[in-house]
Amino acid sequence: DHMTDDDASIMEAKQRAILDNLNITGKNMDKHILIDNAYSAMEKSYSPYSHFKVGAALVTEDGSIYTGRNIAERTAMVKAVSEGHKSFKYIAIVSSSHEKTLPCGICRQFLSEFASKDAVVIMHDTENGIIEIPFNQIYPEPFSKDSIK
Repeated sequence: DHMTDDDASIMEAKQRAILDNLNITGKNMDKHILIDNAYSAMEKSYSPYSHFKVGAALVTEDGSIYTGRNIAERTAMVKAVSEGHKSFKYIAIVSSSHEKTLPCGICRQFLSEFASKDAVVIMHDTENGIIEIPFNQIYPEPFSKDSIK
């Protein structure tokens, strides 16, 4: 349980070191670890009006993991960008509904600016287990300077 953002940063650094030592980063990333991190983040979500808690765990190109809650996907990506990362490979998203939870429209656009070409969205559904969808299928035609004609 992280009482402050500094505590979270310390734990995330320790987590990255453990994952590196176990060689479970990058292609070997255990999806269950990401889902667990997303659920841990979700538990601290502040959602007094909607009561719809969301958590995310994002993996950058080098295997670093960042988590977010509430505006979960963007929070995780902003934390990664603030540490110098500019691309992500995986993002796990969970919600208090315990059903497949896709990123909202604004999160899709935001994430599209940082998604690697093979980025994957990982979700957890209590009925179907882990669901993986390539990011470019969730958001196939993002707005960009190249899309302006």
